[in-house]
Amino acid sequence: MFQVFRNAWMDTQLRKKILYTLFIIILFRLGSSIFVPFLDNNAISTMMGDASLLNYLDVMTGGSLGKGTLLAMSITPYINASIIIQLLAVAIPPLEKLQKEGEEGRRKLNTITKITSLAIAVLQAVGFYFMLRNGVNENDTHTAILKYGDIYDTTSDTFSVVLAAIVIVACFVAGASMIIWLGDRINEKGIGNGISMILFAGIISGLPNAVNYFILMCKDNLANIGFVLLALIIFIAMVWFVIMMTNAERRIPIQYAKRVVGRKMYGGQSTHIPIKVAMSGVMPIIFAMSILSLPQTILSFCGINANSEGFWGGFLRVFNQSTPVYAVVYFLLIIAFNYFYVSIQYNPVEIANNLKKNNGAIPGYRPGKPTSDFIYNSLNKITLIGAIFLGIIAIFPIILALCVPSLSGIYIGGTTILIVVGVALETVRTLESQIMMRHHPGFLD
Repeated sequence: MFQVFRNAWMDTQLRKKILYTLFIIILFRLGSSIFVPFLDNNAISTMMGDASLLNYLDVMTGGSLGKGTLLAMSITPYINASIIIQLLAVAIPPLEKLQKEGEEGRRKLNTITKITSLAIAVLQAVGFYFMLRNGVNENDTHTAILKYGDIYDTTSDTFSVVLAAIVIVACFVAGASMIIWLGDRINEKGIGNGISMILFAGIISGLPNAVNYFILMCKDNLANIGFVLLALIIFIAMVWFVIMMTNAERRIPIQYAKRVVGRKMYGGQSTHIPIKVAMSGVMPIIFAMSILSLPQTILSFCGINANSEGFWGGFLRVFNQSTPVYAVVYFLLIIAFNYFYVSIQYNPVEIANNLKKNNGAIPGYRPGKPTSDFIYNSLNKITLIGAIFLGIIAIFPIILALCVPSLSGIYIGGTTILIVVGVALETVRTLESQIMMRHHPGFLD
């Protein structure tokens, strides 16, 4: 990996792209430090202290959500919009047609995704505003989240309340739109994968806090050094495991028949169809987390939390992110969504028909239905392995926190490691492809 970056830096054009990408990331981090007016940032941090869902979202936004800054929404509206459009493309024929129209179709789909993300950003900003107004602390007493002038309360005159609401929502929506614009700039003038690079930068920015957390643990009690070393070993092992499973694939052999066209003979080559074990990436985890977080999000907008009395308070206590019940349901949902996501990405019948049209066949299986059945069975086995892998990665931090409560304050878990490793590997592959396109001497040695 370091060799690839060194070779890329030696190329003038790639060096400019890398520097431009770093410049955009710096702008992103600067935007994460611009505070939104009318918000008490200390009160937001207090409110988030008891909400593991908000803490996870805070990690994904690079700490912007916990500070109440301009980029508090980060790329979450765009990710949600992308998921929605991918699902709708399966059910709506016009969207499915756009997916098959090549570059022009993808450009139109990207525009639709951006418009959808803007609508989602407005809804999330409004919801976050009401969550702040109904924010409660650990004593189940309302916290003064909103600030009007020099007074921190929620009882100011109507004009001040409306003005604060408009400003807060507008700032959050503007920040979400800015994230999409920065991602497009990286795609056009940087090294590519703009949205992924911004997500990567946001997660990595939380590493200093994690290091500081470890240092404070050791200062408070020297006996915690063993826990810190254990956490570091587990972290390195998880990174190795994620890299291994991300690159793992099942290769189905393909043999093309020879055919004569005029005086030339074509075909006869042997190749393979690669089926990645973790082909769906982090999407099933995001799907499962979105479903499980929906009740908690809706109830938090109404001022109901795990400390509240009644049915819904007990419901939130049972399905809290740190309970075994949540871990089991989370694991099962990830498996189900992984099968669903793979089913909309791979069509064994279509693959078998394409092989038949090109005089290709899997050795030992006749073209047509036997070939599609073999691909379908192979896909199911690989999908199960990938689903279990994603489930283990997702629930491991929960299990670790239950076994070692001292490590419950670490919010960089398996999901974030999966995202960081995936983006890093994709960036390396992108740089390698751009280097190979230039065919500079010494780069391919």
